[in-house]
Amino acid sequence: MKQITRLVDAVASLMQQISGVLIVAMMVTVLLDVTTRFVFKVTDGGIDLTFIGGIEIIKYGLLFTILFALPYCVDRSQVVVDLFTERLSDRKKSFLEGIYFLGYTLLGTGMTIRFYEAIHGAAMSGTTTQDLLIPMNYIYALTMFATAMLAIRALLVAKQRFCTAMGFSA
Repeated sequence: MKQITRLVDAVASLMQQISGVLIVAMMVTVLLDVTTRFVFKVTDGGIDLTFIGGIEIIKYGLLFTILFALPYCVDRSQVVVDLFTERLSDRKKSFLEGIYFLGYTLLGTGMTIRFYEAIHGAAMSGTTTQDLLIPMNYIYALTMFATAMLAIRALLVAKQRFCTAMGFSA
């Protein structure tokens, strides 16, 4: 089980790094789009370096930035209201954490199932993005992978928290 956990953690870490690259790519895309539009306006259309698809690059870049960061950050970014949990023992806190990680597991599983269904629908209809004409089933497949990783990682973290709550070493 520890090998599976290490593998999932490694994939989640790689996804986090890809997420960082996507943020930089989004910033560069916005910078280039604004700059080329400015040059086009200043030269009254004499120099046209504008490109299509900038909005889609940003839109899907943001989608994958968030979805690729979630599996890595799921156990690191929880806000716990100390007012309600300050008097609880560490074992009870671990049990409560396990419950809300199961919630993330259900959320990720539901999203994975829905995107799995969407892949087939998009492939059958031939739906593409508006500007770049990327088949939507590819985007849905990548989204399904990211949400499945969220579900798997949240389940493994929930297991670890429940083991801690029961006094076992995870």
